[in-house]
Amino acid sequence: MLPAMPAAPTSPAPADRELRVEASIAAPPERVWEALADVSRMGEWSPELVTMLPLKRGGLRVGQWYLGINRRKAVVWPTRSVVAVVETGRVLAWDTRSSGARWIWEISAEDTAATTTRVVHRRPVPGSLTLVSKVFAPAFLGGTAAHADELEAGMATTVARLKASVEGA
Repeated sequence: MLPAMPAAPTSPAPADRELRVEASIAAPPERVWEALADVSRMGEWSPELVTMLPLKRGGLRVGQWYLGINRRKAVVWPTRSVVAVVETGRVLAWDTRSSGARWIWEISAEDTAATTTRVVHRRPVPGSLTLVSKVFAPAFLGGTAAHADELEAGMATTVARLKASVEGA
């Protein structure tokens, strides 16, 4: 009998795959929503996003533009995001035009007393990654697939920091 052939190396997961992180937060959905709806706090929780600055008047609403300043080691870059969904107390999503990604936060009561909240943070790419993203990530961030892996790990950090912030309030 011949020895088994080694498995072919697997290719990295595609960069445009949906990234997803979930957590339970020991707080009512209203308190979690209050924290998420203050997008100026995103930089406190995210290891890559430094800040999100509104570019139009009117506060958090569908159609609002935000300038995101991101940082990874010595590399700093801007992104422009447009709020796509605001379902108060349930869903917040924005499209990052420079990458083609949509960033989604979904919250729901996890128990009938609404004392625990389920948070789902997702990043699908509804169409495809933009040319800017396909050029920038390999040149400055170690590759698109590697950066997607790093983003997913960063999303877990972001959710953990949101949890700590809300539960500590």
